[in-house]
Amino acid sequence: MLDSQPVDTIQEFNTMQVELVRVDNAFHFEGLGTSGVTQHIDAAADIGGHNAGARPMEMLLMGLAGCSAIDVILILQKQKQVIDDFRLKVDGFREKGATPAPFKKIHITYLLKGQLDPAKVKRAIDLSMDKYCSATAQLRPSTDITYSFDIQD
Repeated sequence: MLDSQPVDTIQEFNTMQVELVRVDNAFHFEGLGTSGVTQHIDAAADIGGHNAGARPMEMLLMGLAGCSAIDVILILQKQKQVIDDFRLKVDGFREKGATPAPFKKIHITYLLKGQLDPAKVKRAIDLSMDKYCSATAQLRPSTDITYSFDIQD
C-alpha cells in the first residue's frame, strides 16, 4: 500500500486519470481521460440503464484488445509487414452467479488480412501478450488469457 501522500505528489509513477460524470438520473455516464475523447458508459436496460454506452466489463475487454492491437500493429510495421485489415474478437467468460463476477477466461482472436508472414504475426502477438501489453499484465494474474490468429485471403 502506498503511503498517504496525495496522488499528484507520487513521483515514481506515471499518472493516468479519468473523470466520470453522470449524464442522467439512471446509469449513463460520460468518461473523459487525458486523451480528451469522451466515452459513454451505461447499464443494461433490465436494471434501469438506457443502453447509451458500453458496459464497464465490455470496456475492460475493449481495453485489452486495444492495448494488444496497438502493440501488434507497431511490431508488424517495424517488420515491414503490409496490413490491409486488422480486427480482434474477444470472448470473456465470467463466473455465473458470482458477485463480483470477474473474468476467469478471455480468448482473443486476431483476424488479419494483408501480405503477412504467419511466423511474424505469431511473434508480434506473443510479444504483445507476454511482454508489452499492460492490460494483459493487469488481468493475467486472475484470468486465463488465450489467443489465436487467422490470416485471411
